[in-house]
Amino acid sequence: MHRLYANAHLAAAGFAGRARDRLTSERGQGTVEYVGLILLVSLLMVGMVAAMKGFNGTQGLELAEVIVAKVKQAVNAITFR
Repeated sequence: MHRLYANAHLAAAGFAGRARDRLTSERGQGTVEYVGLILLVSLLMVGMVAAMKGFNGTQGLELAEVIVAKVKQAVNAITFR
């Protein structure tokens, strides 16, 4: 009976160790950071474009159109290998 308990305890400890290793691993951290940075920049640019379209002057509209054109150009330039 003690051997059965010892084997079950060791198996549980091994599972907990593997789970802890996965949780503390830094694999993929760079990807998460880059995605967060891209989302932040995108939100800032969307806010700037929305703010500039509220102006009645032509400068705001021209700036918004240039920003949108540059973003579209950059997105179209991305190629996946």
